Amino acid sequence: MESSLPLKVGVAAGIPVVEKSATSPASLDGLSSKMAVNKVSIYYRAFRAVAEIEMPIYAQKITAIIGPSGCGKSTLLRALNRMNDLVPGARIEGEVTLDNEPIYAPGIDVVDIRRRVGMVFQRPNPFPKSVFDNVAYGPRLYGIRNKTELNMIVEKSLRAAALWDDVKDKLNQSGLALSGGQQQRLCIARALAVEPEVLLMDEPCSALVPIATLKIEDLMRELVTQYTIVIVTHNMQQAARVSDFTAFFNMGDDRAGYMVEFDVTKSIFTNPQDKRTEDYISGRFG
Repeated sequence: MESSLPLKVGVAAGIPVVEKSATSPASLDGLSSKMAVNKVSIYYRAFRAVAEIEMPIYAQKITAIIGPSGCGKSTLLRALNRMNDLVPGARIEGEVTLDNEPIYAPGIDVVDIRRRVGMVFQRPNPFPKSVFDNVAYGPRLYGIRNKTELNMIVEKSLRAAALWDDVKDKLNQSGLALSGGQQQRLCIARALAVEPEVLLMDEPCSALVPIATLKIEDLMRELVTQYTIVIVTHNMQQAARVSDFTAFFNMGDDRAGYMVEFDVTKSIFTNPQDKRTEDYISGRFG
């Protein structure tokens, strides 16, 4: 699918107003959308957590979602691989597509969606298993039992997560014995082991020290040559450093999360089109 123009989104009297920007940055030429969010609202029983979100997710680019706490960033992120299905009372309106196919259509294999769209959570959560077994868990789940093949997958995934040199002599040791930053890279390796197409990252550096954070950011820039990445972050400097596109979310009067603005990251941080975006990135609120 050919890329659309960046979206400028406002909220008037609590109703989202979406219009196309007048110009298309040259950097968008030739891009295609890996996923798309089309008029998505997400409810927890009667409460609408996010409202009428519409945004593209471009292939092999990093999209950052920023905004104050409670504005629905993580809720939307979890909708991209149907993790909200696990929450009692959660439901979705609108459409999320992966390669132009709706992922909420009847008969869709949810397990396969979660393989194709992997997730890394806010806090490192390695299994109480060895480093090797953490990475091999997913492939084994999908039926791979051959030891040689598993060895190759584990090494490839750990190398992709920039962790191989740290752990190649510790594969039989517990993943819980690694440092926080190493644990997070182990979780990334675990996600990569099932060969996803999209990687969702929910505040992946919030529990890490600055040096480990920079390593994860460097890793994201390496991974995006092969994967599409969506990251939720409160760290605006991080969004500015690593992302290609940024969506700014804010809470409406009805306490639902709305997307205020979406554009290339440089434009969001240097020339935002909505005053609320400018106020947020300048630290006036949030």
